[in-house]
Amino acid sequence: MTSNILVIGGTGKTGRKVVEGLQKQQQNVRIGSRTNDPAFEWNHPATWPKALAGMDKVYISYYPDLAVPGALEAIQGLTAAAKAAGVKKLVLLSGKGEREAERCEEVVANSGLDYTLVRASWFNQNFSESFLLEPILAGHVALPMPEAEIPFVDTGDIAAVAVEALLHDQHNGKTYEITGPRTLTFQQVVQEIAAGIGKDINFQVVTQEEYNKMMESAGVPADYIWLFDYLFREVLGNPDNQVVTNDVEKVLGRPATDFKEYIEVTARTGVWNQPIPQSI
Repeated sequence: MTSNILVIGGTGKTGRKVVEGLQKQQQNVRIGSRTNDPAFEWNHPATWPKALAGMDKVYISYYPDLAVPGALEAIQGLTAAAKAAGVKKLVLLSGKGEREAERCEEVVANSGLDYTLVRASWFNQNFSESFLLEPILAGHVALPMPEAEIPFVDTGDIAAVAVEALLHDQHNGKTYEITGPRTLTFQQVVQEIAAGIGKDINFQVVTQEEYNKMMESAGVPADYIWLFDYLFREVLGNPDNQVVTNDVEKVLGRPATDFKEYIEVTARTGVWNQPIPQSI
């Protein structure tokens, strides 16, 4: 059955892959972004009704994170707008082990609409599409929390789970915790990327305070520094978030993508061989 599906954040790390997956299934997809027509902007609720009009289902990815101040109110407003527009199902991308994100989950779960919650661990793609790309290119990665063992997850797996959840009713009311197949420390990640691309990359342990000062010196906005501080201290520091799950295999019928496979695929794109950009 063909559905009309709005993918909020449809140009982002997970959203664009959700769009691709739905289009392959011959679904009618509307991309929710500032540049689409009709436009969708989180900071401009007046854009929401037009973006939601005629949609049966919605994939929700909130930028930059459901933990930030204002996210709860945004999810409350969007959920109400979705109900008013006649949307039947919501699939929310959430963060594994984020208490603030769970408050947003409760809004969706208690909305009276069909829903699926997709709680994801840290993305593999943070090392190739986000804030950790530039340090990889520079050959020097400095991070706190060296003892954290993280089950990094591939955005392709997250998107594939979201597509299944959007298309099939057996996922209604379910919460999936999406991880990769094994845990890695930051140092192990750096070592595996270095080996995979044949490049020397130095890893340096810093304290959280030192890392915050590094971001401040680099001109990172204060609200982003707060977010990274929260994610490192509260999320990566929580032993519950260092547990590998089999939810990817449960939903997709195949194992989760291993980090080595992510390295092989990403290395072929050449992203780790480009000159160091001025800003990312």
